[in-house]
Amino acid sequence: MTVGSENDLIALRRIGKIVAMAREEMLKNARAGITTAELDEIGKRVLDRHGAKSAPNQVYGFPGTTCISLNQVAAHGIPGTAKLREGDVVNVDVSAELDGYYADTGATIVVPPSRSALKEKLCASSKRALLKAIGQAKAGTKVNQIGRIIEQEARSDGFHVIRNLSGHGIGKALHEAPDNILNFRDPRDNRLLTNGLVLAVETFLTTGAELVDEADDGWGLVCSDGSFVAQFEHTIVVTRGEPLILTAI
Repeated sequence: MTVGSENDLIALRRIGKIVAMAREEMLKNARAGITTAELDEIGKRVLDRHGAKSAPNQVYGFPGTTCISLNQVAAHGIPGTAKLREGDVVNVDVSAELDGYYADTGATIVVPPSRSALKEKLCASSKRALLKAIGQAKAGTKVNQIGRIIEQEARSDGFHVIRNLSGHGIGKALHEAPDNILNFRDPRDNRLLTNGLVLAVETFLTTGAELVDEADDGWGLVCSDGSFVAQFEHTIVVTRGEPLILTAI
C-alpha cells in the first residue's frame, strides 16, 4: 500500500510496534530447553494483549501464531515440541493484523551460550545487510538496489543469499504489490520506489545454499545442503529521505 493519510501512518505504527514487541519478547526467552511451541505462545500473548491477530494463521491457515525456524530452515517453521539447544540458530518471524493494517518483522539469534563464531557472524551480517539496504530505500531509487546492497554485504562477509525468497509489499494485506523485493540485484527490474510505499524488507543470508526447498510438512522452507540461515526483517515506509522503520524498538 501507499500511505495516504495520517490515520494510515498511525495505524501502521501501532501494528508495527506490536509485532516488534512480540519479536523482542520471544527473542528474550529463546533459551536452551524451551520448546518452539512455548516460544510461539509467548508471542501470541503479546499479540492477544493488544488485540492483534496472527497474519499467517488468519490469511493462510498456518498452524501457529508465529513462524519459528531453526538452523537449516529459512522460513515458515511450524512451532511444536522441538526444544531449543545451545548453539541453535533460531529465527522468529512475527506478522499480524490490527484494524485492517498489517506489519511483518523477524530476527535471528544463536541460542546462548554460543560457541560458533561463524553462526554469530552470519547473524550479524544479515542484520547489517538489512539496515544498509533499508538506508538506501528512498523514493526514486530502483527497487533492485535493495537486493544489490544485501548481496554485496553478504558476499563481503563470505556468505550467500537465498534467491527464491524475498521481501514484499504490505499494509492493507500481508502480501501485496510490489512483490519480489529480492536479496540480489535483478538488472531487468526497473521499478522505482515511491513516496509512502510500505514494504517488508527481508534478508536471507546463508553459509552456502542459494535456494530453498519445501519441507515435508508443506510449510517449512529449508536449505537441503545443511546450510545455516539468518533472516532479519523490518516493515518500512519509503520517504524522500530516511525511511520510517515501523518495527524498530
